[in-house]
Amino acid sequence: MPINAFRKIFEKNTKNPEPPEVEKRPCKKCGASLSAQELKENYYICPQCGYYFRVPARRRLDMIVDAGTYEEWDSEMEQVNPLDYPEYEEKLNEAQAKTSLNEAIVTGVGKIDGHASVVMVCDCRFLMGSMGYNVGEKVARAFERATERRLPVIIYAASGGARMQEGIISLMQMAKTSAAVKNHSDAGLLYISVLTDPTTGGVTASFAMLGDIILSEPKALIGFAGPRVIEQTIRQKLPEGFQRAEFQQKHGFVDCVVERKDQKAILSHLLALHDSDQSWQTWSEENNLHTSSTESLPKTVMRQIESWKDNTPKSRQAPFSGIMRQKTLNKIAKRHTDPLEAVHQARKTGRLVASDYIGILFKDFIELHGDRYFGDDAAIIGGIATYCGVPVTVIGQDRGKTAEETVARNFGMASPDGYRKSLRLMKQAEKFNRPIICFVDTPGAYPGMEAEEQGQGEAIARNLYEMSTLKVPVLSIIIGQGGSGGALALAVGNEVWMLENATYSILSPEGFASIIWKDASRADEAVKLMKVTAQELYELGVIERIICEDEPAEEESLEEIAKIIDKHMREFFHSCADKTPEEIMQQRQKRFREI
Repeated sequence: MPINAFRKIFEKNTKNPEPPEVEKRPCKKCGASLSAQELKENYYICPQCGYYFRVPARRRLDMIVDAGTYEEWDSEMEQVNPLDYPEYEEKLNEAQAKTSLNEAIVTGVGKIDGHASVVMVCDCRFLMGSMGYNVGEKVARAFERATERRLPVIIYAASGGARMQEGIISLMQMAKTSAAVKNHSDAGLLYISVLTDPTTGGVTASFAMLGDIILSEPKALIGFAGPRVIEQTIRQKLPEGFQRAEFQQKHGFVDCVVERKDQKAILSHLLALHDSDQSWQTWSEENNLHTSSTESLPKTVMRQIESWKDNTPKSRQAPFSGIMRQKTLNKIAKRHTDPLEAVHQARKTGRLVASDYIGILFKDFIELHGDRYFGDDAAIIGGIATYCGVPVTVIGQDRGKTAEETVARNFGMASPDGYRKSLRLMKQAEKFNRPIICFVDTPGAYPGMEAEEQGQGEAIARNLYEMSTLKVPVLSIIIGQGGSGGALALAVGNEVWMLENATYSILSPEGFASIIWKDASRADEAVKLMKVTAQELYELGVIERIICEDEPAEEESLEEIAKIIDKHMREFFHSCADKTPEEIMQQRQKRFREI
């Protein structure tokens, strides 16, 4: 179609950007007859059964972007038919008339709660949201503009895949858009991908799955090959929930499944975390009491732990001085921590776990899931939070407290996907200049057959390899058991601390006794030789600080222990503030070189 003819259609349609909605729409799941107004007020979700209707692009923008702030880009593009496919122009004309869009994606820039961002929204009503030349070109141009203006990007993906009528030219858009994403990422800029129903084919295998953070709507279909193609190929019926958002999160490809009503709040918070003027380099006495003003996030995204509700320690005093640290060591020395008692305390049911410390020391924690390769290991939790107003990445090995939690978290024994998840979050932290705090608590890496099949040794080795060169501060705190390489994989820190009754060892006392004496029953004898206590490891130069436990690390002592950790953390960040990224990296390497 000539550009002038299209302009007339466009000008006519922009007076009424969306075709009028029918008065009643049936729910595809429960059959309820719903009014357009009722659907709009309920975020296009069936109030009867919770079915998610697909949302037109401009309606989506109205839900997410601040009113009056969106500036659309490339709203007019001349049609292309690279293969001279019969009747393709007529199909495009019909789609344009039906949707009042010139293509299957709307691109532009706007604000979300005041945070400027490039926002793109796919629309499945336009040839099933398929990606042809114009879609790929609009996405690439938008990323290029975002890179030039140093703006984050948010894409609401929805697509049936590549556009068949454009053949190989459609396929090439996958490479073009991916390159644009890479250049944007290399500039240190944030990209959030939001996957909606359906996200399949070439869009899934390119820009949709390349976000720094990948969110999804509940039950959205997400996959490369569609269910029908898979069933026809393997001649089997697919299980319930296969390729849905929750399936993808479980298998490591989605960070969070977020309900539609919560999405603007989550996006706003994520943009704020990546748009902060505060950073660890500017840490000072004047600003280190600053606290986050972000309101609580929706319960569907925040970890649901009761102790996380506004229980930050009330007393936040100045950091420990060197004299105070020596007093702490003297205090511990007088107690003469018994190795057997330390092992007992470190393993004790009811001992504080990583989620307890995350909840009390940090604000606005958003847990991010998955390793982007295979799975989401519950033994390791991690995500983004704020510490005194500064964005940080927090990662913890968590063995759970209740019997059900302990089983779900595999007793804190991580599999390869857990270590790969932690490394993904660490590399993300480095990209966005966030300090990393790790809470170590594991009897060791999971020794099962599946872990070996998935490359347990390689996963741990990769963590050690990459952590050695991270250019942001890394603090590791051993809060319970520090078992073998499974613990070290999160403990390549600029400093490593231990709670007074924590342990850190080459392997379990039982394993040590089995190897040395071929008799696991001699574990009590072994532990006295292994030097596993905080005091012994401090004297060996393996750790920098010991966190006092005047009372065992259980629920009643959480606030007191958190106050001590908090004081030490402030001092640690102050000590890092004057160092360049290279000096941070070199200090960490020197630390281990001298052991």
